[in-house]
Amino acid sequence: MNIGVDAAALSMSSAVTAHTSDVNAAYWNPAGLIKLEDNQLALMHSSYFANIANYDYAAFAMPLDDRSAVGFSLIRFAVDDILNTTQLIDEQGNINYDRISLFSTADYGLTFSYARSLPVQGLNYGINAKVIRRIIGKFATSWGFGFDVGLQFETSNDWKFGIMARDITTTFNTWAIDEEAFQDIRDAVAGQNQELPETTEITIPKLQVGISKLVDFHYDYTLLTSVNLNMRFSQTNDIISTSFVSINPAVGFEFGYTDLVFLRAGMGNFQNELQLDNSEQLSFQPSFGLGFKYNGIQIDYAFTDIGDQSVALYSNVFSLKLDFSIFR
Repeated sequence: MNIGVDAAALSMSSAVTAHTSDVNAAYWNPAGLIKLEDNQLALMHSSYFANIANYDYAAFAMPLDDRSAVGFSLIRFAVDDILNTTQLIDEQGNINYDRISLFSTADYGLTFSYARSLPVQGLNYGINAKVIRRIIGKFATSWGFGFDVGLQFETSNDWKFGIMARDITTTFNTWAIDEEAFQDIRDAVAGQNQELPETTEITIPKLQVGISKLVDFHYDYTLLTSVNLNMRFSQTNDIISTSFVSINPAVGFEFGYTDLVFLRAGMGNFQNELQLDNSEQLSFQPSFGLGFKYNGIQIDYAFTDIGDQSVALYSNVFSLKLDFSIFR
């Protein structure tokens, strides 16, 4: 639930809290769903770690009236066809490859979103209710629940502001572990004491604050500039870090031509990395992307790292957005 969705947003380093206004707003800031003029469908796919892990996303959103909208989205991040070799050696000590089986480990996030306009001109709010499902083969499964709240405000001169509070109630994931299946893991390595893992995971709240501005040039060209401050209430190696809160800025740009072609770039995940000589070096995560929009169909591409500017391979992210107005 922390990776992000939509290649357009990822290519701008996810700095979209203030201006997100389509079906993907259900993830970034549900208050933006209020800007929908028609039903929309979004799909995304990306592969990580040399195609070992697959990340998929689908969402649908629709306006209820001129003051409210709803959305539904599903995220799946999984590694499939993992070899289970815990039964490779039988009771007589013989290796039997027929005893190898396959299993998958998958995380699912299902989100229900609602947005509504407030009586104050330009002020909207949105709420997410999230259901988290995690499966590790036959060994363990879990359920989790959480809530997000978002606000957006647009001024008369087109400045946009956004606030997104994630996991405001603290999201809990409770695991059910199959002790019989886990016993195979305990016995897989002789002499190793494999204890059962913790049965509860907690996700603490996070806060994202954004501001953006869209400027038109000669009617055909536009430049969207956006800035995010991503806050975590713990001490990390973010560029701004205290015992109370750590703040990580992100900057995104989108250059558009006739609302048809888009070039995007961003910088985020600024970190103070500790070097071998105990000195600190500032690192960041760059991202780039392209987008094409025609007659209600939008295809976007992002080239981005899932971590930072490192030796890790970058990922190619593709997404599709369909506005149902093309059928009218």
